[in-house]
Amino acid sequence: MDEARLSARERRVLAEIEEQLDHDEPLARRLRTMRPGPTLRLPSLTGRHRVRALGVAVLAAATLTLLVLAVATEAPVLIWLFAAVWVLTLVSVLSLVVRWSRRRSVDSRKAG
Repeated sequence: MDEARLSARERRVLAEIEEQLDHDEPLARRLRTMRPGPTLRLPSLTGRHRVRALGVAVLAAATLTLLVLAVATEAPVLIWLFAAVWVLTLVSVLSLVVRWSRRRSVDSRKAG
């Protein structure tokens, strides 16, 4: 196979481009770590965080169940119970999202 050779001018231009890229610290850091760009990554859940996430999942399931029962029976007690559990679920989800976003913000400040 024929190998493509660069002319002296092309080598000089390539060297200038590489020199400019070497001064780009965020790019150099990213190339060193070979991490993908910013993506939506869910944090790894450990210990206390798993319990909170499981609690929110149980609250969501209870909310859905109460919604179906309240609609089917039209009982005021079930409607009010659904409303209370729904608000508690929303507050819990919001709390998890706020914690996740703060943790992600701190991680992004450390990385860049």
